[in-house]
Amino acid sequence: MTASKAKLLEAIAGKNRGLLATDADQRTILGAIAQLETQNPTPRPLEEPAKLSGNWRLLYTTSTDLLRIEQIPFFKLGQIYQVVRAASAQIFNLAEVQGVPLLEGMVSVSAKFEPVSETRVNVRFDRGIVGLQRLLGYEDPSSFLSMIDAGRRFPPIDFAINGDRQRGWLEITYLDDDLRIGRGNEGSVFVLTKTP
Repeated sequence: MTASKAKLLEAIAGKNRGLLATDADQRTILGAIAQLETQNPTPRPLEEPAKLSGNWRLLYTTSTDLLRIEQIPFFKLGQIYQVVRAASAQIFNLAEVQGVPLLEGMVSVSAKFEPVSETRVNVRFDRGIVGLQRLLGYEDPSSFLSMIDAGRRFPPIDFAINGDRQRGWLEITYLDDDLRIGRGNEGSVFVLTKTP
């Protein structure tokens, strides 16, 4: 592990994906991210589908859209995953929501992506699923995506998203075997680690 990577991981430790980061913490973290991005071992990540594909767990973000889930009364943000399937140009975002026993929730959004450069993809969201984990049969990201692949619908809140209105882009600024950094069209930064 490089010193820059270790510095970033140390800076984000204990910050609960950014929820507990002070302004000073955020400046330190963003500085560590920028330093690590200059050492990107995969300058053309979209040409490395094996490295890019897989289940990624969010370690840190500045995205207020994701962190806002924590503001729902009686609920806490659980793990957040992004599953990338480079071969089919698909992304699945899954956010676990913890709360009162038996009322744990899950929010899922899927999208298609289109490469527009060696590091950037345009993203077009197409489906959203919201519900209680136990009613959705949710156990983990892989089993949940297996149900989606099998064509399962998840009432009551399983809806199509108008991709013409819900789109964005993501720039992959760092990628190695177990860490990925991305920057989004709304100025958000994402740091993720690959999970088995």
